[in-house]
Amino acid sequence: MILATDLVRRAPKVLLHDHLDGGLRPATIIDLAREHGYADLPTHDEAALATWFRRGADRKSLELYLETFAHTTGVMQHASAMVRVAAECVEDLAADGVVYAEIRYAPELSSAAGMSLDDAITANLEGLRLGMERAAAAGHAIEARGIVCGMRNGPNVLAAAEAALRHRDEGVVGFDIAGPEAGFPPGAHGDAFRLLRRASFPFTIHAGESYGPVSIREALAECGASRIGHGVHIADDITPLPGGEPPILGRLARYVRDRRIPLELCPTSNVHTGVCDTVAAHPFDRLFRTGFNVTVNTDNRLMSGVSVSSEMAALSEAFGYGLDDLEELAINALEASFISLPEREALLGEVLWPAYEDLREEAPGA
Repeated sequence: MILATDLVRRAPKVLLHDHLDGGLRPATIIDLAREHGYADLPTHDEAALATWFRRGADRKSLELYLETFAHTTGVMQHASAMVRVAAECVEDLAADGVVYAEIRYAPELSSAAGMSLDDAITANLEGLRLGMERAAAAGHAIEARGIVCGMRNGPNVLAAAEAALRHRDEGVVGFDIAGPEAGFPPGAHGDAFRLLRRASFPFTIHAGESYGPVSIREALAECGASRIGHGVHIADDITPLPGGEPPILGRLARYVRDRRIPLELCPTSNVHTGVCDTVAAHPFDRLFRTGFNVTVNTDNRLMSGVSVSSEMAALSEAFGYGLDDLEELAINALEASFISLPEREALLGEVLWPAYEDLREEAPGA
């Protein structure tokens, strides 16, 4: 079964792994570049710029993929720009059927014109609030929260963690470290993670995206991550068997599965960074069917040219997922989110369950 695109779009979805600087509208990049005198864009044609980002990201290397962000962060150096980008992000997600989203950003990337970490976080949160208001007015209710990132290849991870805690009651619900994995192990930032654990503040860690299971093990055992950003290379610790026999799980894979540690999988992004050749070749389905707590995410909507709906549709086409599978994946993500239990229960009982029941009545057998 392949679900109809419109049905997938109208199904309520939950998004845990989306980078603010990876989801700008091309037209907005061009507007902000003109407004703030950013002269380095490769083109000022909207369609050509979107193509440039997608082509630049799809080079089978995380390090090359990350190079394209110089231009998006380049136009995000002023508070007004941050507010606009964050508001449009929420509006775009809501129009795509996302009902809850955690949007992450590294505030240090917006410091070139003098914004402090706190300034950037405040502008980001104001944009999220404005976006929620606009989305509700348009009939697409959404709840959006912020995750503060530290750049693992830089010196400011502890400062970013401290800033996240200062804004924890204003809409920041978690912390993360991002950037190239190879050569920058998560354990190098133990001071930041110890601070967060002492403060009872949840965090996820990019691990197992372009590096092997050792990165995941370190994120869990040495740092204490609640979730794993990407985590696709946990599949390296799984040995498939012929004839439909259950695969053999290594100790790390068994630990991740049995403790239901959420994996923030981003299939198309993983294709672009060289993890696999196609979505159909992605280990997503093997992990899902083996009992791993997998969630569906976009990573960077601009760079990979995706939406949450397009990712769900691609998985449906590749693996035959129906509405029940989409609902399970959405519930996985909601349960793994960093909002409070009452907020999760309200979204589940008042939004997810009723909407999926309506869709099943509309499209029996889907």
